[in-house]
Amino acid sequence: MNKETIEKGKTLAIISYLTFIGTFIAVFMNLDKKNPFVNFHLRQMIGLILMLILSNVVEKYVNSTFGSVLWLVTFSSWLYAIVFAIKGEAKLIPFVGEKFQQWFKDLGN
Repeated sequence: MNKETIEKGKTLAIISYLTFIGTFIAVFMNLDKKNPFVNFHLRQMIGLILMLILSNVVEKYVNSTFGSVLWLVTFSSWLYAIVFAIKGEAKLIPFVGEKFQQWFKDLGN
């Protein structure tokens, strides 16, 4: 990705990390533009949303402590990802970011 692509998509990339609503806004606003920087961060955030849902299900039905740990990992990953979106970098979330990119590769194509 070049600098111009990143600068044009930076605002939407940041918006994608602002709750579920921000993610939907970024998806719909990027439908015509198809900015690769925004798509990268959207894929990361959709993965984080799934991690959040998983942590809540585990906390309620499996083990409260383990679910809380998963929630903390998800929150930390979200902080990591939004910081790099603000910095204008496309950095994968450790351990799971590559999977998110693979699983949601059709998003925005």
